[in-house]
Amino acid sequence: MTCKPISVLFIWQPDEELRQYLAEGLNRRPDVRLVYPSDTKEETFYELASEADIIIGWRPTKELLAQAEKLKLFINPGAGVQHLIEIFREHNAKHDVTVINGHGNAYFAAQHAVALLMAVTNKIVQHHNWMAAGRWRLGDEEAASVPVRGRHIGLLGYGAINQNVHRFLSGFDVEFAICRRAWEGKPEPAIRYKKKYDITQLHDFLTAIDMLMIAVPHTPETEGMISKVELELLGRNGLLINVGRGKIVEEEALFTALEQKIIAGAGIDVWYDYKAPPDEKGERHPASFPFHKLDNIVMSPHRAASPFSDLKRWDEVVENIRRLADDETEFLNVVQLDREY
Repeated sequence: MTCKPISVLFIWQPDEELRQYLAEGLNRRPDVRLVYPSDTKEETFYELASEADIIIGWRPTKELLAQAEKLKLFINPGAGVQHLIEIFREHNAKHDVTVINGHGNAYFAAQHAVALLMAVTNKIVQHHNWMAAGRWRLGDEEAASVPVRGRHIGLLGYGAINQNVHRFLSGFDVEFAICRRAWEGKPEPAIRYKKKYDITQLHDFLTAIDMLMIAVPHTPETEGMISKVELELLGRNGLLINVGRGKIVEEEALFTALEQKIIAGAGIDVWYDYKAPPDEKGERHPASFPFHKLDNIVMSPHRAASPFSDLKRWDEVVENIRRLADDETEFLNVVQLDREY
């Protein structure tokens, strides 16, 4: 098969290790030209964009896209595409570009979600802080561990992240329920579960579980989908872990539920105001409510995608480049702009 040559433009400067990994992943194909800019000035990107069949990066400008007349694929290497929806809706009114939402961090996000759950159930932070203060073996009454065994874990969203969470937690002698937007056309989960729900059955789903793992994208459909009523359904023994997006859970409702022990606890990696100014003490908290003063939350600064240095996260990028080079029309993790994910 004769493959047409394609040009792949990176709108940042990957390090040498990543460049080598990408070259090896593509078997150093002569029909694929990987273009690395000499600097990160927009003018440099503009000069290179006119020949690009694929652009890889996070935040393209309208001006850059206007220069990329041959562009067929835009690959966002990290999860989350809210910042790309409007710019590509406008661009695609005249030029059809397929937008890819990278899922290379799904394994790490799932690992982080499980770590948050374990930190919450085993009260790791409280006991660490006591030991750091030189206070040995306190809190066995007020900070006893919560057994995971026998609990009912709900996976809200069943994309790459929660599929990994399902796999990681499957050895804990628990029952799983799964809730996703819709099941039509989706494969049956490979790991055992008790019941599956669609999004119209959210309240039934929440009533059936007591540990909620949130890994859905932020869209108009999901914003605020977990609010006061939903948290009450989770119950006083309920635990909530969110590695999706902050605004999926209504902020004031979450704070009140934790403060008033409407639910037992939470582990949160995603927040509400990432540009919050420092307070009078010079401290920055990415929320309107003082979550940092609560004793039943484990907080994480939106770092579930770490480590960024792991090279296997680029395998799906390599696969999508290969598919375009081979003139295929099906790609991994295509964004549906009308649904914003």
